[in-house]
Amino acid sequence: MKKIAAGVLCAALTAASMSVPVLADSGEMVLYTWEGMFPQEVLDGFEEETGIKIVYSNFDTDETMLEKLSMAKGGDYDVIIADDYILENVIQEGLAEKLDKEKLTGFENINPLYQGQFYDPDDEYIVPYGAGIPLIVYDPEMVDIEIKGYADLWDPSLEDSIALTANYRVINGITNLTLGKSMNEEDVDSIRETGEKLLELAPNIRLIQDDNTQNALLSGEASVAFLYTSQVTAALAENPDLKVVYPEEGLGFGIMGMFIASDAPNKDAAYQFVDYILKPDVAAQCFDYIGYYCTNKAADDSVNPDLVVPDSVTSGEIVQNVSQEAEEQYSKNWTEFRAACD
Repeated sequence: MKKIAAGVLCAALTAASMSVPVLADSGEMVLYTWEGMFPQEVLDGFEEETGIKIVYSNFDTDETMLEKLSMAKGGDYDVIIADDYILENVIQEGLAEKLDKEKLTGFENINPLYQGQFYDPDDEYIVPYGAGIPLIVYDPEMVDIEIKGYADLWDPSLEDSIALTANYRVINGITNLTLGKSMNEEDVDSIRETGEKLLELAPNIRLIQDDNTQNALLSGEASVAFLYTSQVTAALAENPDLKVVYPEEGLGFGIMGMFIASDAPNKDAAYQFVDYILKPDVAAQCFDYIGYYCTNKAADDSVNPDLVVPDSVTSGEIVQNVSQEAEEQYSKNWTEFRAACD
């Protein structure tokens, strides 16, 4: 899985190639997203079932996608998959088709947990295509307490034993959640309080790093880790006895969204493709391949169970842009926290 935690993280999921858009004829559909987002057998299956050839065009960042789609005035491309934080811009600029859900028989398969998000509160434009959820993972043989949520990371028994990923907004965000606040708290005085709480966590931190953070847990250097989804999957593959915690305070996650361009050259084909991806068996193939958490409730029984959020989890929040003043205080919190951990 690629590394995603929340809106500001999701650009890290992008591949490194970009291709010039290729205009499709009536028997073709242009799919515009990162490289390697679908197993080839899924793309082949769609072509065999419909006779529609997929033209796969790649971008390197969400910003590149938005620029190209804006220049094309919502044309050139049929189906696009991008990160949550950019989808709000896409919709506001009128570049996404308002979905005709009568053409999407599988729309009801979408897990409600991932619907009603800030970029599309009424679920009119976006079909979720996988979620990235950073989670707590720990070795129960090395930990004396049962970890149920973020607040347990502050337990004194965990001194010098926690490995953290290094996204400052996410770590500030989960600290907010322990205090009963939104991950996107804007009040500067309140954020300053968050910083004071975060400093109290410093004695428990063994290391902070973004890459292969799970290795500290697997080697025994750390007994607890807060990991990106790809790292959770890698850790469980090597040690299935590790415990995964879906924090009781709520999830922070990032969502990739699939949409149809407002002036798509082949809208009929685009609707057929989106509905095809919403089929439970097809969706399961996709999520197993890309390693994101399953956003298709009907596919939960078919996908790798490590990619299914328990039914008991009913709330989550995406990190969003905040005011410059709030952003500066979050950054200050992080700088002071990192210094305290050294």
